[in-house]
Amino acid sequence: MDELELLKKDWKKDDTLKYPKLSYNEIYTMILRKSSSIVKWIFIISILEFVFWTFIAFAFKGSKSLKEFEKFDSDFVIIPLTIAGYIVLAYFFYLFYRNYRNISVTDNAKVLMENILKTRRTVRQYVAFNLVYLVIATFAGIYIQFDQNPAVINRAEMASANGEAFMFYAKLFLMTSAVLLIIIGILLLFYWLIYGILLKRLNRNYKELRKLEV
Repeated sequence: MDELELLKKDWKKDDTLKYPKLSYNEIYTMILRKSSSIVKWIFIISILEFVFWTFIAFAFKGSKSLKEFEKFDSDFVIIPLTIAGYIVLAYFFYLFYRNYRNISVTDNAKVLMENILKTRRTVRQYVAFNLVYLVIATFAGIYIQFDQNPAVINRAEMASANGEAFMFYAKLFLMTSAVLLIIIGILLLFYWLIYGILLKRLNRNYKELRKLEV
């Protein structure tokens, strides 16, 4: 429980007791300190998340399925997609760090409120990008399989020759969508548990600032 909530709890317990009244600047400083700490953790966690997924990618680099995939002529898709992903992620890391720096040096409630809103918007855009990138990367992988993998090409041609092309592609689409939905659901749960909790605390700070400005 933070300092502001503790004071509120004590005030509600017994109005007859005298507690020190905090000035506007003291309350603002407490909110600023809490907000700065939250945004710093958002930045740190985003970096740790990137390191984690990079470690997973390297851990599976020697797997049989990945080695098979690397035999395909897929650089024309994979390289641009990977470079674009790294550039956008680097941009988000920069935004998180800039949000942290901006909040840390904010000297009035109105600007702090604006910076909190910017941080919330950046986190939501970051989560949306990760999910959209996952979908794009998945379908890019499927495209490469159909373009380069002889086994997949043969199955597609056999289904077409037997008049079952629609069923073949429909099943593939449904299976891919089901797997994607499960993965997206897990990621959303992760983002809700980590970033969602931090944003909820940030939102509380925003509401406190609005009360100060009334």
